[in-house]
Order: sequence, then structure tokens, then C-alpha cells
Amino acid sequence: MTNLKQFLEEHSMPAAPELVVEEDGALRCVACANRCLIREGQSGICQVRFNREGELRVPGGYVAGLQVDPIEKKPLFHVFPGSDALSFGMLSCNFHCPFCQNWLSSQVMREDYSVAQPHLCTAEQVVAAATDRGAPVMVSTYNEPLITSDWAVEVFARAREKDLVCGYVSNGYASPEVIEFLRPYVKLYSIDLKCFDEDNYRWLGGSLKPVLETIERLKTLQSWVEVVTLVVPGFNDSAEELGAIAKFIAGVSPDIPWHVTAFHPDYKMTDVRRTTAQDLDRAYGLGKGAGLRFVYSGNLPGNVGERENTYCPSCNALLVERRGFFVTQNRMRANQCPECNATIPGVWEDEPPRKARGRGRVRAVEL
Repeated sequence: MTNLKQFLEEHSMPAAPELVVEEDGALRCVACANRCLIREGQSGICQVRFNREGELRVPGGYVAGLQVDPIEKKPLFHVFPGSDALSFGMLSCNFHCPFCQNWLSSQVMREDYSVAQPHLCTAEQVVAAATDRGAPVMVSTYNEPLITSDWAVEVFARAREKDLVCGYVSNGYASPEVIEFLRPYVKLYSIDLKCFDEDNYRWLGGSLKPVLETIERLKTLQSWVEVVTLVVPGFNDSAEELGAIAKFIAGVSPDIPWHVTAFHPDYKMTDVRRTTAQDLDRAYGLGKGAGLRFVYSGNLPGNVGERENTYCPSCNALLVERRGFFVTQNRMRANQCPECNATIPGVWEDEPPRKARGRGRVRAVEL
């Protein structure tokens, strides 16, 4: 842990001016909704943004994870179905969720037995990894990207020059300042809405309201947003709570896709049962009952019937057929239903590939 902390301090960069405010003889970091006031020699809650001699230093110049994923893995179902996404991540998080599925990278600063290791690289190398492999999308993921937004923008600025579409997989615990900072570069967001209870959000290290405001703000700014809820038995799986989540999303826009995904025992919740297909069916029904047009059941491929597929909300025609991360059929015509010509919300290609690209593989990338 000491060696890792020293490494991260040595391989850091100045914070983007937009994400730091001088205040009361200290530095206010506005990269997330924690808005930490960081005094000389101290770090924020995330432990990777720190004040050194009056300068806010932040992560930069490395990745802790870099691989080609199916875009369905993010999950982003209304973005270039069947395509690859170059996914990269760094270290640490502003939350400490006990059910974290990516804890090896997100909780590395809190756990001595977390084994994720950083690898030095340049922004140009990360972008080249995407272009060399024909991935049309780049996504910052694995850890919480909000706390490494300065580096993400360095990468994404170069990615945009190559006509790549950029996205975040985030817990949504954002400040208005960081959303504005990311706005020119990040078009896609997969936002985790973990529960709908303030006490439970505080248990995870945050608060509910900023996440709800982030979803509303991103939709107002016309970013493409999909919302994900990991259904954890005994934590957020009551009909009241799932129904409240669905009602909120529908109130922002019934066109926002909602992914209800299955939990498996991990990290500090190894004694909780797995989410079943029946649990997801119940969540799916609540989403549809709230008026959401696109609800997807995830993490149980082949066990949720047709609830991984996309259907036209106007005529119910099959648009995109999936099994897990595999796209087995894509019938979209640009952004329209091939049967009734209804416009389907999302970020689509002018012509979908005749065969699914990526084939559901996850491929590690070496720089």
C-alpha cells in the first residue's frame, strides 16, 4: 500500500483548473459531489487527489485496466450494438460499496489485499489502442471515473480527433462543475443508481440527491444516459424501492433504458444470496409498470427470456437480439424501426454491421 501510494504521488498531474477552487487557505476539489476541502499534505476522500505545496495533484499518466470489451458489457444497449469499446480504468473510488464488483481496482487504496497494479502510459497510447483495434467507442470505467476526470479529458480530447465516441461508467456522484468540464468530450453515460434510500446511500459513502440531480442534468444537456441498478437481495430489492427508482427514471424520461442486473456474492458481501431471474422479473415488471419503454435484465444470460432484447415501443418489432454480451441480430435501420419507421432513442450507426462485431469477447490490451 505504501509503495502504491508513493507511485501514485510520483505519477500524478496538476488538476484541471475547472476542478479546483482556492478556499480558506486550502483547495476545494469539485471533481465529485464530496467537494473535499484539502489542506496541505492531505488528500480527499478518494485518497488519490491530494494537496502538495498548494497544488492539487491528481491521477494521470497510467492505467490500471485496459481491454477491449463488448459495449453491451458497460452496459450500453442503445449505442452501436455489437461493437467493441476500448475500456480503461485507473484506481480508487469516492464510494466504498461492500458489494462492489470491481473492488480490486476501486478499493485498492482501502484494502491491503487488492491487487490491481498501474501501468504507465500516455494519452496517445490509450487512443492508439482503440484505433488499432477498430473500436469506435472509448469508455472510462472499472474504478470511479469522476475522480480521474482530468486524465480522462486528456485521453478523450485526443480520441475525439480520431472520431471516437467517449463515455463514462459512473456512480453519478458528480458536481455540476465536473459535468460541465466533461461536456465537450463525454457523450455517453452509464450511471449506477444503487438504491433509493438516503440512509443506504450514506452507508455506501455518498448521498442520493446528487446522483438524481446528475441523471436529470445529463438528460437536460442531451447526453445519452442509461441507468443501471444492481439488484442486491436484502439491500435494494423491495418492490417499494425498485418501484421508486423506476418512477424517478420515467419522470426524467421514459426513453432512458434501465438495466436491472444480478448481484453475485463478492468483496464484503459474500454471505448474501445471488440475485435470481425471478428477482429480475419483478424489477422488470416494476419498470414497465412505471412507464419505462426499455427495461433490460442483465448478468443472467439465457435465463431471462427475451428481456435482454430491444423491441420497438411502437409496434413491438424485434430490433436487437442479445444473449449476454453477444448481439445475435441487429435489425435497426440507422435510428429507426425497420417495420414501422419509429425513431428509437439512442446513438446508432448509419448502417449496422451485417455480423456482430466483438462477439462478446473481453480482450486484454498490452501497451
